[in-house]
Amino acid sequence: MIHVVLCDDHAVLRRGIRDTLTEATDITVTAEAASYAELREQLRTAACDVLLLDINMPGRNGLEVLASVRETHPEIRVIMVSMYPEDQYALRSLKAGAQGYANKAGDPMQLIEAVRTVMGGRKYLTAEVAQMLADSLAQPAAPVPHEALSERELQTLIKIASGQRLTDIAQELMLSPKTVSVYRARVLEKLQMSSNAELTAYAIRNHLI
Repeated sequence: MIHVVLCDDHAVLRRGIRDTLTEATDITVTAEAASYAELREQLRTAACDVLLLDINMPGRNGLEVLASVRETHPEIRVIMVSMYPEDQYALRSLKAGAQGYANKAGDPMQLIEAVRTVMGGRKYLTAEVAQMLADSLAQPAAPVPHEALSERELQTLIKIASGQRLTDIAQELMLSPKTVSVYRARVLEKLQMSSNAELTAYAIRNHLI
């Protein structure tokens, strides 16, 4: 039996994923968490072979949580689950140590395949991610400015470009508005821009939103 733990701050999405996984007779969901704090507590007692981790977590984003899990529970196989386009986070996730990446907008049954694949010791790649990897090997892309951003800075850029106010971003990420303002300032400096309008245009041009 494959023991799976779900970590997603949206209860409805967790329920949908759990219902999908329970259709497989060889998979059981042993615990659920809505935050990194809850996940830490659950991993102390719950059996976990595979962790399905949402990349957009409040307080700490999924890639930061991934790094922590890799340090404390290196035996756990992690599949990042996200609504973000594969071309922005899939390769980052794999480079950070995830065994797979699945998009919430895809076929729910792919999650069962993903769990079985990583449990078998292989990486789980969607056709889109596999094509991206092949393209990057055949013709390495020139570095783009936003690759210099930290995960939190990139997250802030995407939310600003999506039209969210700093106060809304702060509330969603469980950070202070002042902290989000610091991230915004760093993004502007690194991208050599001066306004949200420029950030939005950049994000659209580089398919970040």
